Amino acid sequence: MTESDAQPTVTSPLDHPLSPREIRGWARDLAVALVLALVIIVFLYQPVKVEGTSMAPLLSDQERIFINKFVYRFEPIGRGDVIVFWYPLDRSKSFIKRVVGLPGESVEIRRGHLFVDAKEIDEPYVPPNFFDGTSYGPIHLGTQEFFVMGDHRDSSNDSRVFGPVPRGSIYGKAVFAYWPVAQFGAIPAPPNDVQ
Repeated sequence: MTESDAQPTVTSPLDHPLSPREIRGWARDLAVALVLALVIIVFLYQPVKVEGTSMAPLLSDQERIFINKFVYRFEPIGRGDVIVFWYPLDRSKSFIKRVVGLPGESVEIRRGHLFVDAKEIDEPYVPPNFFDGTSYGPIHLGTQEFFVMGDHRDSSNDSRVFGPVPRGSIYGKAVFAYWPVAQFGAIPAPPNDVQ
């Protein structure tokens, strides 16, 4: 046995061109992957970019997040959920806000504090320096209406300006932040005492 006989042989994939059958297999796998990605993006999750500071400190300007477009087919929209909806005054725009009032409830803001059905709601996600001290309402929500507000109350264009959001305008729930990397992770659910 010579020294050259003991060396393993290495072949490059380029030494053996792909057969038509292998090419069809790769093309099929690629097509399936693209279709699955399209189904996930169209029906389940959609990447969106946050514009503005109305949801600070939870979400920052230019942050990238995924919204779940399918979740509300299986569960109701809850108080504290961060939702994406068509802006009631211009349906070509989308807004992201937090649900603070549910259908059938009476909502009032007294010097910046939220009251639902005359009971004050604790909002631990709103830092004290983000309250704006204004008053609004009371307003009674219809059976398919939601009252939404940004967490940065003194810089938020929300239901205090454009009124309640119809259920049909809500198309997703913010679930995951992916950019910038420092914000990577699940968007926290509302505290249980907010429900």
